[in-house]
Amino acid sequence: MITGGTGFFGKALLRQWLAAFEAGLAVPRVVVLSRRPKEFASANPEFAHLPWLSLVEGDILRPASLPRFDGVSHLIHAAADSTLGPQLTALERFDQIVSGTRHTLAWAAEMRVRRVLFCSSGGVYGQPPPDRGFIDESFHGMPDPLVSQNAYSVGKRAAEHLCSLYASQHGLEVVVARCFAFVGRDLPLDVHFAIGNFIRDALYRRAITVSGDGTAVRSYLDQRDLAAWLIAMLERGSAGRAYNVGSDQAITTAELAQLVRDLLAPEKKVEILGTAPVGANRHVYVPSIERARCELGLDVLIPLRQAILDTASAQMGEGAW
Repeated sequence: MITGGTGFFGKALLRQWLAAFEAGLAVPRVVVLSRRPKEFASANPEFAHLPWLSLVEGDILRPASLPRFDGVSHLIHAAADSTLGPQLTALERFDQIVSGTRHTLAWAAEMRVRRVLFCSSGGVYGQPPPDRGFIDESFHGMPDPLVSQNAYSVGKRAAEHLCSLYASQHGLEVVVARCFAFVGRDLPLDVHFAIGNFIRDALYRRAITVSGDGTAVRSYLDQRDLAAWLIAMLERGSAGRAYNVGSDQAITTAELAQLVRDLLAPEKKVEILGTAPVGANRHVYVPSIERARCELGLDVLIPLRQAILDTASAQMGEGAW
């Protein structure tokens, strides 16, 4: 079963299994929990009427609405409004993550689910020291809990601890995926994701606009790689262990905007609106992925350039997948 199966992560997984199914390969029986399953099926007809996929109505914030049936061996908990999150209050975001995770874990314990993959966030590390480099799983920094804007990251950290508590008390095999930044055909272009905004600007606007100073350092994993990584962690990840999920190929936001421009709209300008304060450290949000490489054999397979081209193609209706 997947919670959050109708969002970016869920669609990545469903597309991965759909491709396997169409290639004649075996796929698992999948149940997707959705607050509005009929609307999802109508908007995404490629996922309707598949023999291996069931869409069921339920809400992790209303535990009585969660379905009761046996036979679920694996659970991916990916439900959190990362796209619409800024429209929620900080308290609503925190409660959605923490209460939703607790309800989901309680359901998993009751239904005797064996393995759980919790989709957490690289935000749980907070801001590492400027001399640390890429963030690995041994870094135990954290976002400031006294800053309300950190509700998402602090909520994810609290939810990780809930995973540990339920694993200890109920014997759940819980693996944590600390997810960083991604790109792919299902990424919204009109919200707060920089790479999505740059692709939108390249396709439809006068210029590609960088709202900050362009010095922030990021990395982006393609949605197809994301799906493969999550499935591997669900199946083979060590219980009680966290794995970073993302790319370790760093790029500044200014460089990213220029790359998008060069690939999609070379005639357009890149406009950087902000200026860096004197003496300020660059904000680095890039994972070390050595644990995923060494323990699970995972790697970045789709180059960023290709991911950008395929995302733009899909957004224009050319179906790159």
